[in-house]
Amino acid sequence: MCLMARDTEDDWVSRMADQVIAAAERRAPGKPVVVASGLSPSGPIHLGNLREVMTPHLVADEIRRRGIECVHILSWDDYDRFRRVPAGIDPSWSRHIGKPLTSVPAPEGSRYPNWAEHFKAPMIDAAGRLGIEFLGISQTERYTSGAYSAQVLLAMRERARIDAVLDRHRTKARPESDLGERGSRLSEDEAIAARAAAEGSGAATEDDGRTGGEYFPYRPYCTVCESDATTIIRYDDDTTALTYVCECGHRETVELSTHHRGKLVWKVDWPMRWAYEGVIFEPSGVDHQSPGSSFVVGGELVREIFGGEQPIGPMYAFVGISGMAKMSSSKGSVPTPSDALEIMEAAVLRWLYARRKPQQSFTVAFDQEIYRLYDEWDALGRKVAEGTVSPSHAAAFVRAVGTAAGPLPVTPVVLPYRTLASIIDITTGDAAQELRILRDLDPENHHVDRLDEVRPRLDCARAWVMTQMSADQRTFVRAEPDMELLATLSPTERDSLAMLLDRLDEHWSLDGLTTLVYAIPKLQAGLEMDAEPTPELKAAQRQFFALLYTLLVGRDTGPRLPTLLLAIGSARVRSLLGG
Repeated sequence: MCLMARDTEDDWVSRMADQVIAAAERRAPGKPVVVASGLSPSGPIHLGNLREVMTPHLVADEIRRRGIECVHILSWDDYDRFRRVPAGIDPSWSRHIGKPLTSVPAPEGSRYPNWAEHFKAPMIDAAGRLGIEFLGISQTERYTSGAYSAQVLLAMRERARIDAVLDRHRTKARPESDLGERGSRLSEDEAIAARAAAEGSGAATEDDGRTGGEYFPYRPYCTVCESDATTIIRYDDDTTALTYVCECGHRETVELSTHHRGKLVWKVDWPMRWAYEGVIFEPSGVDHQSPGSSFVVGGELVREIFGGEQPIGPMYAFVGISGMAKMSSSKGSVPTPSDALEIMEAAVLRWLYARRKPQQSFTVAFDQEIYRLYDEWDALGRKVAEGTVSPSHAAAFVRAVGTAAGPLPVTPVVLPYRTLASIIDITTGDAAQELRILRDLDPENHHVDRLDEVRPRLDCARAWVMTQMSADQRTFVRAEPDMELLATLSPTERDSLAMLLDRLDEHWSLDGLTTLVYAIPKLQAGLEMDAEPTPELKAAQRQFFALLYTLLVGRDTGPRLPTLLLAIGSARVRSLLGG
């Protein structure tokens, strides 16, 4: 299916799909279109890394909707070296620094065989929940099986030419300095996310193989200690005999044509893979596209050494986290796609990535901004149903709720996220009470007979309340009326409570109670319930609301009053308000 916004300028996915299809027809006519992502499972794969996968996924999915075969390769850079021990991991794991990630033991207590598999698993699960189809390729398997043997030998033969290309860029700005220059313009959350994105890729700041003496674009892993703390001291192009020494003291000569325990340095490895896989489209972050960095250098190496073409490769911006302070924002512990999918539906998370062009940064809300996010999402859904939304926004919605393979799970009865969160907060997880309140919310328009009818959104809101709502935001309804306060109420306050209780039962729904609580100060002023509020009336409403909150929950603010009243129940409301 071709989306309605294909020809719309603001629809970045369709425009990129057009470019990719045209490039594929020129480069590899008759073959499946290949788009690619690369992730290093060196630690938790976070929401910034997800953009590396989601951007090509959306383009690939649009190509498939047009009936064109497209393969989305996800290269697991699990043959990368282990660079550092993330926060929260036993510091003794530092003894594994320099080993391939697949040779590092998984964190203590893990059920996975090694470090790479431990951190790949949550991302694979999240991708499945997000509807992302990909062909996973282990670089450990590729290198150790000898799949790249011809390419490695070619790079070694052409090492002088590779060194010359790299040398043209070695004096240019490093990716780290680019982040430093931007740092003063970023918020704290943005700066943390940007640093995490750069650290997550790891290879962006890896050296290019120049260590003094003759240049070699390949680094062997030591057969004794498994580390890459090795130095090549001799190589014979004719026999492929390679001699290296390791910092552990081991010295060895191997035949590179048959010995497959090592890899090309990143700036050579990446363009080699572009040519090997025939990649047409692969985005990358700012850390890979700074002057002199891997994407720029790779464009020259893929043409001059490997006989291929550089992919269409837009730069994508960082992803910020709203409310990161509630989670551990220390290095290596920023939220992951799995964390986000605990508190928001898959379609909403997809929408965040689909609606913004890759070069535009955006924020994933883990704090109360999630209420506003869901309000926007629900409003978009209504506009799409009414046909009153722009084509590009409609296309982003369609891409969020499903893929070329089919729709994603949806919540049958759509209720505001903030309402569900308030109900969960007030009822503290009592399913019977939750169902009672949901039935009373809007019985004429939303018939909720089972909690499953408001899932998975209900479960997302529950997870948000339990994991993200701070203790000072939680709501605790009074167990007994505040008799001392009730005894000191003014005549105007007593009258306002009496008017509310007299009309409570006839307005017992979410909309009815919303109308009622705003109307009481109007009625007291001798006005109709639907009268336009004046500044004086708004002040009176605020005072009335503060009184209700104080009598019901012991503070002058809380969840929306209509939801709170429904949650407490008519009988208990009457008791707490002195009725």
